[in-house]
Amino acid sequence: MKSDDFQAVYRELYPSLSRYVHRFTGDADAAADIVQDSFLRLLEHDLPREEARPWIFVVATNLARDRVRKKERRRRLLVANPEKRSGASSPLEDLERTERIELVRKALERLSERDRQMLLMREEGFRYTEIAEAVGVRSTSVGALVARALKKFSAAYGAVGETNASPE
Repeated sequence: MKSDDFQAVYRELYPSLSRYVHRFTGDADAAADIVQDSFLRLLEHDLPREEARPWIFVVATNLARDRVRKKERRRRLLVANPEKRSGASSPLEDLERTERIELVRKALERLSERDRQMLLMREEGFRYTEIAEAVGVRSTSVGALVARALKKFSAAYGAVGETNASPE
C-alpha cells in the first residue's frame, strides 16, 4: 500500500478499529497493541484501498482472539496460584459502570464466536456485505443472523444479570 493511501486508511479506520478491538478484548492496552500490529500488517500487504477495512478487521479479530486465549490461560494460572492483591476503592458510578460492562462482556461470551463477531462489527458500522465476508456467510443472510444474535444477546444479558443479582 502506498504511503499516502496508508495514511488515509489509517486516519479513516483507526477510531473504529480501536473501539472494536477494545470491546472485543475489554483491555485498552491490549487493544492498542492489537490495532498497532494490525496496521503494521496492513502496511506490509499490497491491498487495494477498498479491501483494507474488512481485511484489517479480520486480522485484528484474529489477533484479539489470540490475546483473549492467552489472557484466559493466564487467568487460569492465577486462579490456580493466587497472589495477594491490594484493592483500591472507586466511586460508586465507576463501580456500576464496570459491573455493566462486565455483564455485557459475560453475555457476549455466551454467544457463539460468529454471533459475537457479527454484533461487534455491526456496532462499528460495518455494512452487511462486509460482515458477510468477514464471517463467511451470504450477505443476504446477515440481517436475519444479526437479528437472531441480538435476541441471543438479550437473553444472555438477562440470564447473566439474574445470576449476578444479589438476594434481597
